[in-house]
Amino acid sequence: MSAQPVNAPTPAEACATCDVYRAAQLRKLGLAAGAFDFVVALAGNPNTGKSTVFNALTGLRQHTGNWPGKTVARAEGGFSYRDRRYKLVDLPGTYSLLSTSVDEEIARDFLLFGRPDVTVVVADATRLERNLNLVLQVLEITGRAVLCLNLMDEAERHGVKVDDRQLARDLGVPVVPASARFGRGLPELLAAIEQVAQAPVTGRVHRLSEEPPAIRSALGELTARLRAAYPDLPNARWIAMRLLGGDDRVASALRRGELAGLADRARGAREGLFAEAKEEA
Repeated sequence: MSAQPVNAPTPAEACATCDVYRAAQLRKLGLAAGAFDFVVALAGNPNTGKSTVFNALTGLRQHTGNWPGKTVARAEGGFSYRDRRYKLVDLPGTYSLLSTSVDEEIARDFLLFGRPDVTVVVADATRLERNLNLVLQVLEITGRAVLCLNLMDEAERHGVKVDDRQLARDLGVPVVPASARFGRGLPELLAAIEQVAQAPVTGRVHRLSEEPPAIRSALGELTARLRAAYPDLPNARWIAMRLLGGDDRVASALRRGELAGLADRARGAREGLFAEAKEEA
């Protein structure tokens, strides 16, 4: 594995809801443009060793700054694997994506609008039950995910055993046991990232709200209305779920045009991004 700077894609053909759309959102979210093949988001609870995983994958090829309009620090880096280039974005450590804090709002917006090819959720294997709350919330937004069970050395020391194969079957995404500070599991993590990044579609992931009988009709109607009003809005179903759940921040963002505005900006940026991508390649 070798690290090298990684930046933005150079698609020969794309549509406003695919590569070019995503490039516009990445720019809006503060990421630099350049040449990369895949975007990988790194999420997780605080104190799970997420920064250790980030450092192990990117080495010294890192950039730091703040998220646009926020005082929250942002770290991004790059690595190469099997001749493909990956941009790795370290999201703020959070316990949920319900947008009750600035950190949670940043993580939520990046997963929705940055539309990463892969989201790696780093979990503490010694406190897996508590960490799974965030894992399940991420899977509500995207099925393109990998669960990294970090701190397996600590789990083994405390006699904690995790059946990672059964967990992978239950969640519907790859699960990789690791001890990042010792380099254990990193080759397997890279292979899992590659597998998800290059898969044309994801498998059937576990979603808690997949079959909510009590709200099925209302959810379907609201999702359809959101898609009709905002055709380029990513994951209208998830936003509908948050609205039905009484999420004031999501409701306020929709009223202000904040969420829809990110999607609308992609249309006007399309031709310019094609030109910029060619110049920066």
